[in-house]
Formats: sequence, structure tokens, C-alpha cells
Amino acid sequence: MAPPQFLNSPKSFVVDALRGAVATTDDLEWHPEPGYLTRREPLPSGQVALLSGGGSGHEPLHAGFVGRGMLTGACPGLIFTSPNALQVRAATEAVDAGGGVVHIVKNYTGDVLNFRIAGELAAEDGITVEHVLVD
Repeated sequence: MAPPQFLNSPKSFVVDALRGAVATTDDLEWHPEPGYLTRREPLPSGQVALLSGGGSGHEPLHAGFVGRGMLTGACPGLIFTSPNALQVRAATEAVDAGGGVVHIVKNYTGDVLNFRIAGELAAEDGITVEHVLVD
């Protein structure tokens, strides 16, 4: 017999957890397509944005670091799965205030690949992106 779990459904766990985080945090906004979180209050023009993310399953890991003086946005992947490059690309565009975006990336193969690809895509559109690898 499986141990009891505190979740509505395994299929909706990620979205349910993120909606809960947004409901309890005034400065957090969920963008369901393609799936990322940002601060409700945009950064001042020219300020550098900070973006991170990774696999879900440890909530409120990434969402919990979005806020004033912390991350500008976060990209949650599916359970134990990296966010895809298109999610990260969309979040990068959303948080950019003209000063560029720093991707804070954990040293997990999927995260590294998808954040790098997203950074290259964003650079093609004129957004300056730098990466910090957390090992």
C-alpha cells in the first residue's frame, strides 16, 4: 500500500503547488503557457534580472526564491525534469528590463543544456544573457 500523500493528483501536482504559492505570495505571478513565474512588480528599466529554475518536486524551491532582492523569475520543470528551453526563453524575455538577464543554473545536465539554448535564443533577439553555474 502506498503511503498517504498530501496532493490533489500526481498529474496536476506542479500546477497545484505553484497556484498555491501564487495565492499566498502577493508579488508572485504564474504564466501557465509555457510555464514560468515572475515578480508582479517589474524591475526598474536597465536593471539586471535574475532567473533560475529546475525540476519540480521540492516545492516551493524555485518559486520560493522569486521576490524583491532575489530572483526576478523562475522556470519550474515537471517532476524531477528540467524546464525546456522554450520555457526558459519565454521567462528570459518576460523578466528582461533592458539590463540583461543572469541565468543561475544548477549543474544538472538538462538544466545546463536548456538554459544555454534559451540564452542563445534570447541573444538572437538582442537580450544580453550570462550564466552562473551552481555546482
